[in-house]
Amino acid sequence: MPTPTKPVKVLAMEKRSHRTKKELAQRKSAEESLLTGKILKEKKEVRENPVAHKEFKRLKTLLKAIEKDDDLYGETINRYCLLVAECEDFQQKRERIYQQLCSFQEEMSTLVANEEMTWKEAYYLEDSMQRNILAIDRQVQTKRKMLLDMEKENIMTIASSLRSIPKKVEKKSNPLREALGG
Repeated sequence: MPTPTKPVKVLAMEKRSHRTKKELAQRKSAEESLLTGKILKEKKEVRENPVAHKEFKRLKTLLKAIEKDDDLYGETINRYCLLVAECEDFQQKRERIYQQLCSFQEEMSTLVANEEMTWKEAYYLEDSMQRNILAIDRQVQTKRKMLLDMEKENIMTIASSLRSIPKKVEKKSNPLREALGG
């Protein structure tokens, strides 16, 4: 897949381009027409979640640097931030259960020796804890896949908006020349 052309701002920063002033002006106006002009807004549930809020601020700063902090991407960015927070929450739950499993495995022999539980009960409890860890891992993997899909889509959306801008200025056709077949 061909890479999209560079935005006008990047071309201006590089101070070199094979494009004419007219082409650059057309590209600039086309790029500006792709944005709503409304600043990216944080949703209430994102603001109330510390992890999601931190991620939103980080993304907003990055998007502002490339002048893509437009509310057109607001829903996707807010949803992405909430998924990041959910992922971190699941990872913390998984770590807690893993620590509990480790401490249980260390105490398992003592519990059986003191006849507080049978080996069968101990193995059943250990197996149950391991299944919980695997279930959480599956949920984290699902969330990560959703995050990756959103990242790809968001990047492709921005990139596709750049690809939709014509590279060259459309030449005005001469009706007389067209009528004569030339």
